[in-house]
Amino acid sequence: MSTAKKTFDIALLKRVLQFTRPYRKVFIGSIAMAILLAAFTPVRPFLIQYTVDKFIGGKNLDWVIYITIIQIVFLLVETAFRFYFSYTTTWLGQAVVKDMRTKVFKKVVNLNLRQFDRTPIGTLTTRTVDDIERINDIFADGLIPMIADLLSILCVLGIMFWTDWKLTLVCLIPFPIIILATYYFKESVNRSFHRVRNAVSHLNAFVQEHITGMYIVQSFAAEKREADKFRNINKEHRDANIKAIFAYSVFFPIVEIVLALSMGLIVWFTAREALSLQVSQYGKVMAFILYLNLIFRPLRVIADKFNVLQMGMIASERVFKVLDNEDFLPPSPVNAIANVPNKGKVEFDHVWFGYDETHPVLKDVTFTALPGQTIAIVGHTGSGKTTIISLLNRLYEVNRGEIRIDDVRVDGYQLDVLRKSIGVVLQDVFLFSGSVMDNITLMNPGITRDKVIEAAKLIGMHDFIMQLPGGYDYNVMERGATLSVGQRQLLSFIRALLYNPTVLILDEATSSVDTESEQMIEHAIDTLIADRTSIVIAHRLSTIQRADKIIVLDKGEIKEIGNHNELLEKGGFYSKLYQMQFETNAISA
Repeated sequence: MSTAKKTFDIALLKRVLQFTRPYRKVFIGSIAMAILLAAFTPVRPFLIQYTVDKFIGGKNLDWVIYITIIQIVFLLVETAFRFYFSYTTTWLGQAVVKDMRTKVFKKVVNLNLRQFDRTPIGTLTTRTVDDIERINDIFADGLIPMIADLLSILCVLGIMFWTDWKLTLVCLIPFPIIILATYYFKESVNRSFHRVRNAVSHLNAFVQEHITGMYIVQSFAAEKREADKFRNINKEHRDANIKAIFAYSVFFPIVEIVLALSMGLIVWFTAREALSLQVSQYGKVMAFILYLNLIFRPLRVIADKFNVLQMGMIASERVFKVLDNEDFLPPSPVNAIANVPNKGKVEFDHVWFGYDETHPVLKDVTFTALPGQTIAIVGHTGSGKTTIISLLNRLYEVNRGEIRIDDVRVDGYQLDVLRKSIGVVLQDVFLFSGSVMDNITLMNPGITRDKVIEAAKLIGMHDFIMQLPGGYDYNVMERGATLSVGQRQLLSFIRALLYNPTVLILDEATSSVDTESEQMIEHAIDTLIADRTSIVIAHRLSTIQRADKIIVLDKGEIKEIGNHNELLEKGGFYSKLYQMQFETNAISA
């Protein structure tokens, strides 16, 4: 696969290594430890050969005891160094992962919302969690351990050539086999792992989407159909892993066969030499067998470590695509206003916008909401009502025209200041897993429990909250699953009231709430819109009738503007909409 072959990129590796800068001493220390351990590797076999040839052959048993003690001490020191090396490389990888994950998450939360419209949530989750975890392997199991293994092989080969270059060349005769096997193993596993990573991304996206939408899956009895889709994705994941397992199953026996051939050549060559020269070769044979094991031990895993490095590089390439994504709202200018607008005058001045610029959603929208006014926006589904809310909050940038609050363009305010001045209560209220208190305050330490209780009493929710097990500490579970639609919406009203916004945006759909919740919501709306500019996506007849101005949208264009009575008298678009959507509600009420 071409993608897999181009993944190892020196420039990309340098970019990953830039994240080690805060931990430079640890990084340099781990490299130094790799060099030290490489130098340690051939020492013990060399001592064994020296002991056999000099002391055992010379029947000097006292020195045998001394050498054995030295070997034990050396082994303990080497073990301590290897532990430190393993710990520091893993620690370094986790430190880089922590910093990178924080940076990616900050990037994700600042991306333009259109990125979330286009990218499955499960894919972004994979980038932020799973792919970054693979980058840890670059340090813990990839680059630095691979350097240590290569240095160890070179040191061992150096000692072998210094000891007996002829015997070294003889035992290296089967090595071309291992080189070819390593190359094909690396390529095969790399392709398989690349498929595994893609399959994991698809699995995450599919599972996240279907768990979130489980209500729809079960409501339409689509369990079997969706399970079949999942089975196909899961099968691809299994097949990719099995191909990798097959490569391992072939490679490791080949390594063992080549090792056995090399050992056989050592025995043959040294035996022939001993017979012809009448010299003892015991120490050399023992040392060379140990040397071969020290070479083959890292060779068994070096191809695997290279693939781990490759997969880390693939993961880092995906992560850097997120970090390099420039599709985010431009930062506020240096001279951006840091004071919250306090009047609440809202103006849309010839605003054009489209999620895709070739298909405008809003077309030349112009209106003004004076301080303290309530503006109702009505229209068919898809007419652009929710888009107006998103643009006012600067979740998207307009294509043409201007949006102003208190005569200042919205991009003239610091973004956090702008959004703090606008309270939003959406139709589909999102609650996080956590307590009622945490969901109301959004973990803002500046909001006290007393303020929350006061706001809840104003909205009329305090008694209900106190009836919950634990009261304000009750866990609402993910997405507020333990609360009704109306209760979730009322909690969002408390949240909006606490932040005391200058401008209130209210998507006040109540079609799926009971009568008692509707009455509480009615009271909450009256409390919220009092003395502040309010823009309401109106579904309720009472809100529309009380609105100072009604804006009628159709296919992104303003068809009519006026109050309830004026628009009814016109007998135009609003009148027809009223007859279709609201007359039935008025009769049933």
